[in-house]
Amino acid sequence: MPLQPLNRRAFLRAAGVAVGLPLLDAMIPASARGAKKALDTPRRMVLIGRPLGMYAPNFFPERIGVDYEPSRYLKLLEPMRKHFTVISGMSHRYAAGHFAEVGLFTGVHPDFIRPSDIRNTISLDQEAASHFAGLTRFACLNLGGGDVVWNRRGVRVPSEQRATQVFKQLFLSGTPEEQARELRRISEGQSILDEVRGEVASMKLRLGDSDRRRLDLYLSSIREAEQRLQQDAQWSATPKPHVDFPPPTGDLNGPQLVARSRQWLDIVRLALQTDSTRVLTLHLGSQDQSGVDGVTLAHHDASHHGQEPTKLEQLALIEEAEVGVFGEFLAKLHEHIDGDRSLLDRTAVFYTSNLGNSSSHDNTNLPIILAGGAFKHRGHLGYDRKNNMLLSNLYVRMLQQLGIEAEKFGSSTGVLSDV
Repeated sequence: MPLQPLNRRAFLRAAGVAVGLPLLDAMIPASARGAKKALDTPRRMVLIGRPLGMYAPNFFPERIGVDYEPSRYLKLLEPMRKHFTVISGMSHRYAAGHFAEVGLFTGVHPDFIRPSDIRNTISLDQEAASHFAGLTRFACLNLGGGDVVWNRRGVRVPSEQRATQVFKQLFLSGTPEEQARELRRISEGQSILDEVRGEVASMKLRLGDSDRRRLDLYLSSIREAEQRLQQDAQWSATPKPHVDFPPPTGDLNGPQLVARSRQWLDIVRLALQTDSTRVLTLHLGSQDQSGVDGVTLAHHDASHHGQEPTKLEQLALIEEAEVGVFGEFLAKLHEHIDGDRSLLDRTAVFYTSNLGNSSSHDNTNLPIILAGGAFKHRGHLGYDRKNNMLLSNLYVRMLQQLGIEAEKFGSSTGVLSDV
C-alpha cells in the first residue's frame, strides 16, 4: 500500500493538549525518503565560490572532450583528471558587474538582481539542505563570507567567517558550564517562541489580508527558528565527533590566501568525513595581498589586468596557487573511503566564480569545475561562449543527483544531461 504523506508538523491533540510527533517516514518528502533509507551511503554537496574570476586562457582547455590537453591551471589537477569535468560556455547570463555574486547559487532571473532592486530566491545549498534536515547535526554550513546563500524567502543568510568558531561548533564539546548555558539558550528560545506565536495568532484576527500575508511570512520565520531549536535540543545530548586534527590557532586574514583557503577546506573535509553535515557552501573571498611567492600585487589589482603582461603573470601565480589548494582538497576526499566508495564519489563538489573576466567585470563564461558526486565526467564540456548554457540547468541536475526530485531551479529552462 502506498505511503500516505503526513504533515511534518502534525500533532496528537486531546483535551486542549498538543503533543508533537517524532519524525516519521510519512513526514519526509518523497524526494528525501531515499536519502533517509541510505544513511550508510549518504550523498553530499559542496559549493565553492570565489570572486574575481579566472583568466580564461590559463583555465579552459582548447579541445573539448576527455582527451583535452590540460591548460596551465588544470595541469595542477591532472592526478584527479578522471574525477572532474571542466565546463566552459556556461553562466547565468547576468549583465556586467560585481553585484552578480548574489545570484551565483540562486540562479535568479537577471531582472531580479539589479543593483538597486534585489529580489532573490533560494540558493542551491538551502534547497538541498531542506530535504536532509534532521539527518545531521547541521543541516548545512555557510562559511567564509560573501552574499551567496539565501533562504526560501530570498533573505540573505549570514556566513560564519571565523574558522576557529566553526571548528569549535563541529568538534569541541566545551566545558560543563558552556553546555548548561547552551541548554538554557534552547529552553529560553522555545518559551519565547511559544509566547510570540500566541500573540501573533490573536493579532491576525484584527488585521486585513495584506497584513496577514506579512504576518504569515513572519510566522514562517518562527517555524524555521523552532525547527532549528528542536534540532539543537536533539543534538546537544549527542557527543560531538572526535577528529585527529589540530584545531586552528587563529583566523587567518591578510596576506595568507593559500593558508586561509587550505584551513577552510580542511574544515569542510572534516565536516564531511564525520557526517556533521551533508551540504556546505564556502566563499573564498580575496582582494588583499595574496602572500604567494613571487607576487607583489594585491589579488584585486592583478585581476584587473587590462591585458598587461606583468599583471597577467602575477594573476597566474595567484590563481595557480588557488587551484593547487583545491586539487589537494579533491585528492584528500578521494583518499578517504566512505562505505564502499571514496568520499569524493559521495560528494558533488562545485567550484566557480561570479565573474568570468574580472578585468571587464564580465559575468559570462564562468570558470566551472564539477568534481566527484558519481557524475558522468566528460573531461572538458564546452558550450557556446557567446550564447551561454544556463548554469541553473546544471543546478537541476545536481539536485537530481542528490536524489531530490527537481524539475526546475532558479531560471532553468531544462536539465543538463551531459554529466
